Amino acid sequence: MAPQRQWFETDYYKVLGVAPEATEKEITRAYRKLAKQYHPDANPGSEDRFKEISAAYDVLGDPERRKEYDEVRRLGPLGGFGGAPGQNGSFSFRIDDLGDLFGGLFNRSGRARTQGAPGGGPFGGPRRGQDVEAELHLPFAEAVEGVVTSVNVVTGALCHVCAGSGSKPGSMPVTCPRCGGTGTLNDNQGLFSLAQPCPECRGRGLKVTDPCPNCAGSGTERRQRQVKVRIPAGVADGQRIRVKGRGEPGANGGPAGDLYVVVHVGAHPLFGRKGRNLTLKVPVTFAEAALGADITVPSLGEPVTLRVPPGTPSGKTFRVRGRGVRDGEHSGDLLVTVEVAVPTELTDEQRAAVEALAASDTSSPRDQLRQHLWSHA
Repeated sequence: MAPQRQWFETDYYKVLGVAPEATEKEITRAYRKLAKQYHPDANPGSEDRFKEISAAYDVLGDPERRKEYDEVRRLGPLGGFGGAPGQNGSFSFRIDDLGDLFGGLFNRSGRARTQGAPGGGPFGGPRRGQDVEAELHLPFAEAVEGVVTSVNVVTGALCHVCAGSGSKPGSMPVTCPRCGGTGTLNDNQGLFSLAQPCPECRGRGLKVTDPCPNCAGSGTERRQRQVKVRIPAGVADGQRIRVKGRGEPGANGGPAGDLYVVVHVGAHPLFGRKGRNLTLKVPVTFAEAALGADITVPSLGEPVTLRVPPGTPSGKTFRVRGRGVRDGEHSGDLLVTVEVAVPTELTDEQRAAVEALAASDTSSPRDQLRQHLWSHA
């Protein structure tokens, strides 16, 4: 991906409040904290700050883009024009990229444009659309199994009245009279002639004289739409799913941005989760813990039989392999923790049996503790 101008102007590490050497987990943790704090739903008026945070994480949260961003920041602005490290620390540049750089300085575009085509100036070219973020709440089971669902997003779209031209139906944009359709104005600086975007047409080379009443000449309108999203099996709470090309539309024929879906996973009445592993607490009787027993425990599929050995203490955890969350080709385990259930009410027969057991047991589980205390007295 080619570096964007914002990469040179914005310190994304500072935006997220992390150090340049921060780990991926630290970056994700910082993003989630800030996104929750500045989300427009929770903090009205913070849309710009939220977009800034999202833009920073889009780069730093992707290892490949982060590596490219770090390299561009290290090299400075020239790093964004195709510079590639060569031998002995030198750098080579693509001819077309240098043409873009020097074409702007000498009022020449590095890429040829069609003769007489308005809007062909260097500042009126295609621009990628902004990325969009949406939230999705999933039940525990759907997050584990994966699901195809839809999310509602509000993005810009081509105006349905003017089809994106910005002009009232029956009229068309005209060539900008100020820049003559080039989209640029020249600022003579002696030896050099610097080109800058035309303020009247904003670099498009075209001017809307009779604006569309629906979009006020912008060519776009805000529209709610549903986007289908495939959520992979084993998605974790807070994970971001990227849907390529379903964000804001691009400008002047540029590609659309991406949609990022933040998944929130609901709790399960029985199971907990640690990565790909499921956790489960199962009560057992004193007799089952002392004498051993085969007990049946639930899983997300069929119930499984677990062997509890004699003398199992309360809080002991057993692992049932392959009965956890499946993530691609790998499956986690089911971690079953047994807890000895102490009855709150006893029948006369049960009380007599417990008293007989207590009378026959001359040892105490606290004997070892006493010995330890005495040896350090």
